[in-house]
Amino acid sequence: MKYCFYFLKTYKLKKYIALLWLCCLTVGIRAAIQIKAAAPDVVEEGEQFRLSFTVNTQDVSNFHLPTLKGFSVDMGPSRSSQSSFQMINGKTSQSSSVTYTYILSALKAGTYPIPAATATVNGKQYRSNTVSIEVVPGRGGGAQSRQQGGGQHERMQMQDAGAKITGKDLFITVTADKQRLYEQEAVVLTYKVYSLVNLSQLAGGMPDLEGFHTQEIELPQQKSLKMEEHNGRRYGTVVWRQYVLFPQRSGKMTIPSIKFEGIVVQQNRNIDPIDAFFNGGSTMVEVKKTIVAPSLTLQVDPLPSPRPANFSGAVGKFNISASLTPSEVKTNDALTLRVTFSGSGNMKLMKAPVVNFPKDFETYDAKITDQTKVGRGGVSGNKIFDYLAVPRHPGKYTVPPVEFCYFDTDAKAYKTVKTEGFDLNVAKGKGGSGGGNYTNKEDVELLASDIRYIHQGEVRLQQKGESYFGTAAYWWSYVIPLLAFIILVVVFRKQAMENANVAKMRNKKANKAAAKRLKQAAALLKANKPAEFYDEVLKALWGYVGDKLNLPAAELNKENVSEKLQDKGTDASVVQQLGETMNDCEFARYAPGDPSQTMDKIYAAATEVINKMESSIKR
Repeated sequence: MKYCFYFLKTYKLKKYIALLWLCCLTVGIRAAIQIKAAAPDVVEEGEQFRLSFTVNTQDVSNFHLPTLKGFSVDMGPSRSSQSSFQMINGKTSQSSSVTYTYILSALKAGTYPIPAATATVNGKQYRSNTVSIEVVPGRGGGAQSRQQGGGQHERMQMQDAGAKITGKDLFITVTADKQRLYEQEAVVLTYKVYSLVNLSQLAGGMPDLEGFHTQEIELPQQKSLKMEEHNGRRYGTVVWRQYVLFPQRSGKMTIPSIKFEGIVVQQNRNIDPIDAFFNGGSTMVEVKKTIVAPSLTLQVDPLPSPRPANFSGAVGKFNISASLTPSEVKTNDALTLRVTFSGSGNMKLMKAPVVNFPKDFETYDAKITDQTKVGRGGVSGNKIFDYLAVPRHPGKYTVPPVEFCYFDTDAKAYKTVKTEGFDLNVAKGKGGSGGGNYTNKEDVELLASDIRYIHQGEVRLQQKGESYFGTAAYWWSYVIPLLAFIILVVVFRKQAMENANVAKMRNKKANKAAAKRLKQAAALLKANKPAEFYDEVLKALWGYVGDKLNLPAAELNKENVSEKLQDKGTDASVVQQLGETMNDCEFARYAPGDPSQTMDKIYAAATEVINKMESSIKR
């Protein structure tokens, strides 16, 4: 700024320069505006630092910085713009911003506020947030030391173009919250930047590591430097990356060194600021700098032996709970067992626990809801498993407790937690057992067949001496039963053979049973009962493929069904449509939107995919 005022006085071009300045800054607005100020919290007396104002649009005019107390403006503003364009899942988004940067010097110790800057966008004035900067006393040299670029005031200094950037000026450290841990136990790695120069950009991250399951901790995108003493020098520091690692094997495991690519801003003092302004040049030079974070070795101990037979593989600290809804149902009505895990550890790798439902229950794969978060303490939160089950016979049943065995890293021992068990009363519903492959034992009755009744009516008396032997009636009495016996043998033999072939019978009745369930689903759709509707559609789909493929309920899962259907010659598109319809049906009850429209769509999709399978499955 000193150079600017000198130029204006010398060449008497103040009006022309002001007009050109306004023309360069005048643009329009297309979106809501925010102006964000950024500056270090603490600086030393006589130290240079950057003060920046970022506007979330490039259409800015009449940017104004009010008078500053306690600081001198050495340079600025320098204007830089940024635009971005993204496409995620077919959706596009774009953003743009402009940043005004000033180079300031701290004059004397004290705490000074930076007043709000103003900018005019589309004729409307906007204000930035205010920041406060603490100026601490320097340790000798003041402004002179700053200009020479030496001593204790090297932090965040504007280096001369061509100056060497050493490993003491800019480096990255890596630390682990523990050096020794168990297999599958979480360890947090922190990559921290130390800088004495003006680092404007930094790129790089953790590569895929063999033997580790890695998750990155989400940090704020807008990072600000904090002052920190290190080896007698005051550095600008920032935590750049953090990761949670879960070692998958024991032994000494090494985290390799990581390369980061940075850009450091230097000042070209050989170019006059006024000449650079008119000639489209810049007094700033960007220098690329590669920074290598060191490697790190961890000692991973194996889990203690012997491991319990029911060990789940989970390592950390966990609690478990369960709920069953509803507590009273009728046959062929769906119920849900919810098992909830809470705590911290390798929860992302946790598999669905085994639930021992009664044998007469038709069960389906668990729906998993992940409510975990990755933080500096590792992975914590809740993981929920919802099991859908359908009782086929009436009676009183017990759903046993769900047990879960894990390794407690605090106690250094295996622990088993379990839920409570549930007593369930299943009443008899409409339609018997409701499935072609199920036998309702309660409907079986023993009928008495050993009672002979007294004959009533007219009695024909036979005269003495009259012989029945050799008469036509005599021979017919033998022929007719014989013929009847032969016919019954043939009929029953055929029926027995068909009944003996259970797979054939299930295959034959599959479409009929599915149609019956879809008819019931249509009635539920008309009655606007979403929960019952989705259960009935799921039973129609699972029941159909189970009957067609002759699969017991225990083997009914999506992977197994998909493989069996392809073996039967079912078209891949039909198999995919079946899976999509099941997924849509499972999640539709929780999805927002018009329930009736969603149910219509799912009913049509289920009917269509059953018809396609009926015509394409090879018998």
